Amino acid sequence: MAAAPASGSSRAVGSAPRVGLVYDDRMCAHATPDGDYHPENPERLRAIWRKLAAEGVASRCLVMKAKEAKEKYIASVHTKNHVKLMKNISSKEYDSRRNRTANKFNSIYFNEGSSESAFLAAGSVIEVSEKVAAGELNSAIALVRPPGHHAEHNEAMGFCLFNNVAVGANYLLNERPDLGIKKILIVDWDVHHGNGTQKMFYSDPRVLFFSVHRFEYGSFYPSQGDGSHCFIGEGAGQGYNINVPWEHAGCGDADYVAVWDHVLLPVAEAFDPDIILLSAGFDAAKGDPLGGCCITPDGYALLLTKLLGFAKGRIVLALEGGYNLKSIANSVCACARVLLGDKFTFNDPEMQPFEATWRVIEMVRDELKTYWPVLSSKLPENVPLRSTPSHIEPYASSGSESDVEDVDELPDAVSSVNIIQLVDDGLSERITMLKLDQENLATKKTSSCTTVERSPANSTWRSALSKVNVWYASFGSNMWKPRFLCYIEGGKVDGMSISCSGSQDTSPPQGTMWKTVPHRLFFGRSSTPCWGTGGVAFLSPEINYNDKSYICMYKITLEQFNDVLFQENRLVKDNSEDGKIESPGSPLIALPEMESISSNKALHLEPIKDSWYSNVLYLGEEDGLPILTMTCPATDVARHKSGELPLAPPSETYSATLIKGLVEGKQLDTNEAANYINAAATRDL
Repeated sequence: MAAAPASGSSRAVGSAPRVGLVYDDRMCAHATPDGDYHPENPERLRAIWRKLAAEGVASRCLVMKAKEAKEKYIASVHTKNHVKLMKNISSKEYDSRRNRTANKFNSIYFNEGSSESAFLAAGSVIEVSEKVAAGELNSAIALVRPPGHHAEHNEAMGFCLFNNVAVGANYLLNERPDLGIKKILIVDWDVHHGNGTQKMFYSDPRVLFFSVHRFEYGSFYPSQGDGSHCFIGEGAGQGYNINVPWEHAGCGDADYVAVWDHVLLPVAEAFDPDIILLSAGFDAAKGDPLGGCCITPDGYALLLTKLLGFAKGRIVLALEGGYNLKSIANSVCACARVLLGDKFTFNDPEMQPFEATWRVIEMVRDELKTYWPVLSSKLPENVPLRSTPSHIEPYASSGSESDVEDVDELPDAVSSVNIIQLVDDGLSERITMLKLDQENLATKKTSSCTTVERSPANSTWRSALSKVNVWYASFGSNMWKPRFLCYIEGGKVDGMSISCSGSQDTSPPQGTMWKTVPHRLFFGRSSTPCWGTGGVAFLSPEINYNDKSYICMYKITLEQFNDVLFQENRLVKDNSEDGKIESPGSPLIALPEMESISSNKALHLEPIKDSWYSNVLYLGEEDGLPILTMTCPATDVARHKSGELPLAPPSETYSATLIKGLVEGKQLDTNEAANYINAAATRDL
């Protein structure tokens, strides 16, 4: 495939580009507290700096020290509580609980240098973005850590503490309107989906967010499902969120160039951004121990060259991932040379993308063509394609510089290992089972997104699902553990008028954990057989970052989760003739449904579509296990809003049970819990 040249830049002929380069050794103070090896370590920055200095590249740039971001600028995209925690996490008051606090997050560590590093990283992106926008610099590279694109509105995750690029973008749009930046293109070529950045601008048409990432149907980190091509933005932001999700490992220069030429560049030309912020993770580089993809340094240089023709060449690269020291240093150096105006030759006569790449491009274009008519044109025919690999051998690497002496001499085999999400034996077994079960899947097409129908009932389903663990997230009366145990062991607690039958497996939960989620808690219906007059708790399926609801998570088997589903939806019957309890002979959620939920973030259970709790939501993962809850479908929320279904405050006994759960779970005191329930019950939807 011939590489398309970049559009012309506005840079004056003969003038030396002014390229900013932020490097500050203070950001190397963020490290593991015990000195153990971690892929996101200080040597990442130092290796890049050594390479740039040795090649004479650094001396050609305007080298800048980092400046800490002001709290108010970070609080424009993160909650005040999150900013406060990150500010104080390195202080002495956290010495005894720093590790415990880190363990509450997904793939995060803290030490005495974390706070300063996080504020310097965000401040660096603000600083260079401002200078590029003002014309003081043509472009810039911010060598920052910790990285940022996984950090969400209210929490750190995936090695990321603050979302550096989101902070910089928000600063340009809302704090410095005088700079004239009205449209920003954020390109995220890190191998992992930029989940945090996506959510922060999901309804904002001023930001076109583009992420190309290894996805594998939602199984690759961050495993949230919303990295699918179906997630295109909402409200005014519809069409301004573009995900290109790789189906497998091994994608390289040809695959990325194809996506640039047939998705990103046509849309970028139509969008006409004022500046480009690049979440420049280099973990899709050949030899990276986490990414398992194959971009070469020249490949990165070509991708960057193709972007220089937009926004008058105003581009800011902010470092994200990249965990092989040799490949990240070579790749950053190649990109720096492009910004400095050096010529390079890209020689790859084959340039054949994978068959799966072409299929993904077609799906993405089809999903977005309504919003970007330029994507309605026909793709080239008879393009030479490579066969999709059936298996990719792991490339073993600890990520140290000595692992790979020259990126051009790396073996063709690459890693399919996801170090962020450590796979234990149980998870490996589940993945194997999932692959076997895929042979029996029947699929149906809705728009251009695939949903999964349940496979026929299997008499051995209980045995199979008893080996699969999930987190069941409760937000109603089940937050009180004695109440939840009724669904496992049978029986009832005070306030309940009828008993639960219990699960066939009466083993207690293997763990309990609390979290908050950005979903609206409300109370609907007018009475229930169990609690009498009053509404019961529902969680709105729609994500809203202005809402915060408490969930108590129980680690149970998928078999037990199905038994809870059966009981919540009154599918268990008492056979009065012989006294036996009868429950459905097949599961509502089996392994095929698990794959669908993780990809689409929700699954409305057609067999019980009219039941109150027929909608299973996927709330992410904890310790590598999916977090599932059950609530009403979105259609019921609409009926509640219209008044067709009643909203009603909970009964005193039901409310008291919720309060017990929150208080005994040490989330709120009694007054705070009562206020929390009352607020949820009295607010209009």
